[in-house]
Amino acid sequence: MHALNKNRPLRRIMLASAATVSGMVMLLALKPHTAPTVITDSAAAAPSAGATASPGATGGSSGSGGSGKSGSATGTKTVTGDTVQTRWGPVQVRVTIKSGKITDVTALQYPQDNPRDQQINSYALPELRREALAAQSASIDTVSGATYTSEGYQQSLQSALDSAGL
Repeated sequence: MHALNKNRPLRRIMLASAATVSGMVMLLALKPHTAPTVITDSAAAAPSAGATASPGATGGSSGSGGSGKSGSATGTKTVTGDTVQTRWGPVQVRVTIKSGKITDVTALQYPQDNPRDQQINSYALPELRREALAAQSASIDTVSGATYTSEGYQQSLQSALDSAGL
C-alpha cells in the first residue's frame, strides 16, 4: 500500500505538514559562512589630534562619566563627553572644537558586542556624526533602528559641548 493513498487524506495532510515544518526548521537553522563586515566612517577610523583612545575602545581616557579636555595654542579643544549607559551598552563621544565650531565628533565607545550591533552602528554612527557637524549642536535626529545609540550619542555629545562651554 502506498503512503499517500487517496483513501487516507489525513495521512497526506500529516506528511505534508511534517515536511513543511522540517523544511522551515532547516531553513531557519542556516548560518552565514562569514561574519558581516563592518564599514566604519573614515574620520572615525583615525583618532583626532591629541586623542589617545581608538574608536570602539571599551575604556575612554576620562573614565566612566567624566569629561576630559585638551587644547592647543591654535584654539582647538578636544573634549570627551560623559559615558552614557544605554540598554545595549555604553556610548561615549569626543568632540574637537576649533574657533567655537565643531570640527570633528568621534565615537569612543558604542555597542559592538555582536554582529547586529556592529551592523546597526556601521550606518548609525557616520549619520550621527554628519548631523552633529551640520547642526553644530547635540540637537540631532535619532537614526531609525538605532534609537538607544542615538540617544546615548546625543547625551554624551551634549555633555562634551557643556564641558567645552558651547
